[in-house]
Amino acid sequence: MKLSTFVVLSVLAGASPTFALWPIPQQITTGTTPLRLSSGFSIKLSGIKNAPTDLNDAVSRTKGFLQNDKLQALVPDRGASSAGAVKGAKTIKSLTLSLTSGEATKSIAEEAVAEIGTRSEGYTLTIPADGSDATLQANSTLGLFRGLTTFSQLWYDLSGTTYTLEAPIHVVDAPAYPYRGFMLDTARNFFPVEDIKRTLDAMSWVKINTLHWHVVDSQSFPLVVPGFTELSAKGAYSPSSIYSPSDVKDIVQYAAQRGIDVLAEIDTPGHTSVISKAFPEHIACPEASPWAQFANGNATTNFTASLLSSASTLFSSKLFSTGGDEINANCYTQDGPTQDDLTKQGKTFEQALDTFTQVTHAALKKAGKTAVVWEEMVLDHTVTLANDTIVMVWISSTDAASVAAKGFRLVHAPSDYFYLDCGGGGWVGNNINGNSWCDPFKTWQKAYSFNPTANMTDEQSKLVLGGQQLLWTEQSGPSNLDPIVWPRAAASAELFWSGPGGDVAKALPRLHDVAYRFVQRGVRAISLQPEWCALRAGACDLDA
Repeated sequence: MKLSTFVVLSVLAGASPTFALWPIPQQITTGTTPLRLSSGFSIKLSGIKNAPTDLNDAVSRTKGFLQNDKLQALVPDRGASSAGAVKGAKTIKSLTLSLTSGEATKSIAEEAVAEIGTRSEGYTLTIPADGSDATLQANSTLGLFRGLTTFSQLWYDLSGTTYTLEAPIHVVDAPAYPYRGFMLDTARNFFPVEDIKRTLDAMSWVKINTLHWHVVDSQSFPLVVPGFTELSAKGAYSPSSIYSPSDVKDIVQYAAQRGIDVLAEIDTPGHTSVISKAFPEHIACPEASPWAQFANGNATTNFTASLLSSASTLFSSKLFSTGGDEINANCYTQDGPTQDDLTKQGKTFEQALDTFTQVTHAALKKAGKTAVVWEEMVLDHTVTLANDTIVMVWISSTDAASVAAKGFRLVHAPSDYFYLDCGGGGWVGNNINGNSWCDPFKTWQKAYSFNPTANMTDEQSKLVLGGQQLLWTEQSGPSNLDPIVWPRAAASAELFWSGPGGDVAKALPRLHDVAYRFVQRGVRAISLQPEWCALRAGACDLDA
C-alpha cells in the first residue's frame, strides 16, 4: 500500500501540551496565535443540497463536544498561565462545511459501508488566526465527518472559554489504510447494546472504521437469525442475553452513522458446538469430555450455508466472516458419524472441508458478501478460496508475509501485538499457576510499534488492507470493557490511519489527551501513567 506523505511540523510532532490530535494528520501546519470559539459558535453547511440527516446529527454532536468536553490542557497549571493570552484572543464564529465533489450527496452511513478501498475519508481543514470563518472541505460526507472529529480535538477549556494557542491551523488528511478495526467477542460474555454503542462512539473519535463483531461462538449463540431462532433460544445464556434483528439493525445503523462498517463473524466449522443445543444432528463431538480435546465442532454444509446466508441479511456490510480457525482434527477423526459420512463420499477430511468452504462461501457471494477468513484457511488447509477473499492474520505477525505471498488481501490481527486480553492470567479453573496463552500484556506501545509490511515485497505490501486490535472476552464483560480497550485500541487506529513508524515518546502525550477526553465524554478509559506524568510530557520516559 502506498502511504501518503506524513508531515508533522515542529513542536507538534508530539510534545506540545496544547495540541493532541489522534490520529495525527498526514499534513498539518500551525502557528502560535491564541484563538477562542465565540459563545455563539456555529457549524454551517454550504452548498450541500439535501444534506443527509446523519451529517446534521454529526454537526450537532460536534457542537455538543465543543460545549461539554471542558477538557483543560494537560500541563501542570492546566492552562492557567495562558489566561492573559486567551482573554485577549480573537474569536472564531463559525466553521463552514462544503463538498468538493459534484456527485449526488450520499449519507455518512452509505459511505461507511461502501466497498472497502472505494471510500473517500480525506478532508482539508483550515482555521485562520484572524477570527474569520474556519472551513472544512471533503469529497464525501464521510470525509466531512472525519474532519469534524479532528476539529473537535483541537480545543481546550479555561474557565469556560474554549480556545487553542496554535492558530492558524491547516490540515490535509486521509487514511494510509482503508481498514482500521476493532474486534469484540460477544459470545464468551454478553454485552448489552448500550455498551456496544458506547464502544462505537469511542471508535469513531479515533477514526476506527470497522467493528469486527465476533457475535457467536461455541459458548453461546446470542444472535437471533431469521429462520434459525432455535439457535439463540437454546444457545444464548438467557432470554435477555440476545441480539434481536431490531437490536442488530440499531447497532448497524448507529455504527454506519458514525463512519463504521460492521463486519459480522460466525466462526465455522471450528467454533460451533453451541449449535448442538438446537440442532445436534449437525455437530460433531459437542461438549465432549475431556473438553480440552474437543473445544471445537463441525456443521453440515447445507445447514451452514443457509445459516450464513440468513445471518448475512442482518448486516449492510459487503463483508462477512466465516472464521475457519482452530479446526479440531481430533474431533473429526474420532467422531463416528463424520467418519462414516466421509467414507460414503469417498473424501478425506480436507476434501470435505474444501466442499464445505466452497458451498458456504458461494452462499455468501450470492447474498452480495465477500468472505473473510482466519489465516489457517490459507496456510494450514487445502481449500479453494475466491481471489477476493480477505484473510485475517492472528497466530503470529510473521505469518502475514506468507499470506501475502499467496496473493490474498489481508488484515493484521496478530496476537503478539494486538490481542487486548493477553496478560490477564489464565481463565481455566483448577490451574493455580496458569497464565494467558498469549502472555505478556500487550501495551499500547507494543501495538504502536507494529510494521504492517515487514518482510514483504512492494507488490505484497499492496495487499495489506489495514489492521485491528481485538478483545476476546473470557475475562471481560460490561464492567471492564472500557478500561481493557481504551485508550490502548487507539494505538492501531493511528498506526493504520497515519502510517507506521511513529515515535512512542512523542505519541504518549497525545494519547494521554485521548484518554482524558474519553473520560470527559463518558468512556471509562484507563490511566496510562500517574497524573503527574500526564501533566509533564516526557518527564516519566525511561530516558528522561
